[in-house]
Order: sequence, then structure tokens, then C-alpha cells
Amino acid sequence: MTPDACRAFSRYNRWMNRKVYDAAARLTDEERKRDRGAFFGSIHNVMNHVLVADRIWLGRLVGRVPEPGFIGVDGIRSLDQELASELEELRRAREATDSELDACVEALTAEDLAGPIRMFRKGQWQEVPRWWVITQVFNHQTHHRGQITALLFQAGQDPGSTDIFAMLLEEAAEGRTA
Repeated sequence: MTPDACRAFSRYNRWMNRKVYDAAARLTDEERKRDRGAFFGSIHNVMNHVLVADRIWLGRLVGRVPEPGFIGVDGIRSLDQELASELEELRRAREATDSELDACVEALTAEDLAGPIRMFRKGQWQEVPRWWVITQVFNHQTHHRGQITALLFQAGQDPGSTDIFAMLLEEAAEGRTA
């Protein structure tokens, strides 16, 4: 894991979230919230869960400790806690979180990645290398966005290519480099 890879994953995260939210916006609220048998039920709930998890892990990355009785900062009590019931509100929260993730990885150095993070998790303090946490954030997002894209396809919506390689080629074609 390198700082450049972290920045590419952060750009990919934002790129894919926009595509997923755009595709989800083409569905009615009822369709987005319909239980489709996914682990968190609906498209909306899976999108919400990814945001909840990102908020928890981002708090750990920047050293924010949740209050007693919470698993994440900003009042997060559970992995299925609804942060926003309306798509546009969820999108705004998603975009703000993506901006925080971008800022978090923008200044990373190789030394930062190798350095420890001390975090409170599952009722105890743990110390792990920062790159583990960053890998978890982006891997978790990709896992659940795969579920979301499958659910979107079932609902008749195609978010387009989901490959990081496609994003990198798009950036190269536009003259943007990592």
C-alpha cells in the first residue's frame, strides 16, 4: 500500500459513489427501499450501511473516540442505523464523508501508512498499522458496492463500469494523473 494507491482508491470511491447514487436516483423511493434480500435488505439500507461504516472507520483514522455506548462518533450506535431516510440527504452525507476521506489520504506519507493507529473497537483498545484501516475502508466499500450494483441491475438500473481501471483510463484520457 502506497500513498498514491490510497489516493487512487479514494478517487475511485468518490467516482463509484457518484455512479451508484445517480443510478439509485433513477428509482422511486419505494423501489430503493424495497427489501431485495440483501444482508441489509434494500438498496437504500446497503448504501446507508456503507456510509455508517465509513464514518466509524474515518473517526478511527483521524483519532476521534466515540462516546461510551456508541460504536462510532456522531452518535453511531449500530451498523444498520439509518443516517438519512431521503436519498438526497444520504447523498449529501456521502459526499461530505468522501471529502473527509480524500483529505485524510491526501497528505499521507509512507511513514504514516506504516505508523500505528490506536482505536477503540469491540470494547477494547487496539493498535494496528494505519494501512490496515485504510485497506479496510476501501475494501469494505467495494464489497458492498458490488451488492448495490447487483441490486441496481435487478431493479433495471445500470451504473456503468465499476472497474477502477476504467476510472484510471478515464483520468488519463482527460489528462489527469495520480
